[in-house]
Amino acid sequence: MSALPIFHLAFPIKNVESTLDFYREKLGFPIDLIEKRRCIINFFGHQVVAHVSEKDVPEKVEMYPRHFGIITEEEMEFDRLLERTKKAGLSFFQEPFTRFAGTARAHKSFFLKDPSNNLLEFKWYQNKDLLSKAQPGVFQPPLHSEGE
Repeated sequence: MSALPIFHLAFPIKNVESTLDFYREKLGFPIDLIEKRRCIINFFGHQVVAHVSEKDVPEKVEMYPRHFGIITEEEMEFDRLLERTKKAGLSFFQEPFTRFAGTARAHKSFFLKDPSNNLLEFKWYQNKDLLSKAQPGVFQPPLHSEGE
């Protein structure tokens, strides 16, 4: 198998319209499917499905433990995301900051909150050795049994 599997995440939203405005119009993510009660967002090549489920949308949120996001490989990718966020006029849930500054674990980060109170974190590590990159055959559960 040459390509890594695609990650899938599903989360609750209030409505499809505000979700499309946030993810597609403001952040620029491609939308793979739009239906009345869900949409599929191409989140850096991964499948993120937003399902209308008003009873499951949190009223109040905190950064930890529930959020999702992406780690950019290059600092300029992080900076481009940050600039796009600012140009789109989005409010930060957590302003850009450096976590663990002055240590080998230092990384840039910022958090956004979508219209349904889902939190997104975008970050970049200076020390790439801290990234847990999946490599075929290394620290991955098998996708099939031996002999298949």
